[in-house]
Amino acid sequence: MDLGKDSPVGRFKWHFILIGVALSAIVLLTILASVFRIRGSEMIPLILLMLGVLVIVVAMFILLVGVFKIGGEIEDNGAKIEKLGAELEKMQQLLGQVNQNTRLSETAKNIAFRDADRQTLRDAVFDKLQQKDFEAASEIIDEIAHSTGYKKLAEQLSIQADKYRDATDVERMNQVIAHIEKHLEDHQWAKASAQTEQLIRAYPNSEKAMVLRQKLIDKKDERKKVLLNAWDDAVKRQATDRSLEILRELDQYLTPNEGLALQEAARDVFRTKLHNLGVQFSLAISGRQWAKALQTGQEIVRDFPNSRMADEIREKIVILKQHAEQKKT
Repeated sequence: MDLGKDSPVGRFKWHFILIGVALSAIVLLTILASVFRIRGSEMIPLILLMLGVLVIVVAMFILLVGVFKIGGEIEDNGAKIEKLGAELEKMQQLLGQVNQNTRLSETAKNIAFRDADRQTLRDAVFDKLQQKDFEAASEIIDEIAHSTGYKKLAEQLSIQADKYRDATDVERMNQVIAHIEKHLEDHQWAKASAQTEQLIRAYPNSEKAMVLRQKLIDKKDERKKVLLNAWDDAVKRQATDRSLEILRELDQYLTPNEGLALQEAARDVFRTKLHNLGVQFSLAISGRQWAKALQTGQEIVRDFPNSRMADEIREKIVILKQHAEQKKT
């Protein structure tokens, strides 16, 4: 703990020392006076007085220790708060960059996620049908019908709901199986698994339903083999972008040991990708292609945030943006 004269504790330490010395002197004088001048029954009040003084001295000493300790904690906490503030400011800057880099117009979002949205809506309706909650399914379809660009989907879902409602148990089970198999073909393993378990609970004696569990396992293994073969091929051809694309999907299938086996090859792919991006960034800077440099720099920061190159680009990102804006005007 800092006890310099500029610290909160240092400014008062000599005051505390003088108080301690003065109280000690009082105690000593009182003891001498009592020994040489006072005898008999008059000693009792004096002894009590001395004990009182001693208690005060002890209390003052404890108070001093507490003050020093509190002062140290205040200084430590102050340093921690300053450090935390700096980290929060840095994080806020990075989040601002990410937000700026990933911002899309509403039109672009609708185009990018339209297919995913439609599948999500189909799943929501089908889940309610599978639960035999036909009223809730009808309400969802009505909401879809009032959304711009989804009228045709609402009509399809309405026909599907009517068909499911009027079907026999066997026909309903077949519709659910067809829905699950569509998820398997699209590699939507979590959705397929959830609906398979729901189907088995509804039809515990159905062999068709039970077979779906093994079919899910087989389909996942089949997809894993396809990805591993594609990965080997991409690495041999040094197709870096394709290798990274495959690796991102393959990651969910790998066991820890398999992940370790691919680790070194994956490192090489990432190094190559970072090197290629670095070359593109340098060429764009040299050619004063500021928009290209900004785009490449943002890609490096996004995909390789812990690299030294990303740190250097973060320091220059504001300047790159200014150059890119000036080039537009």
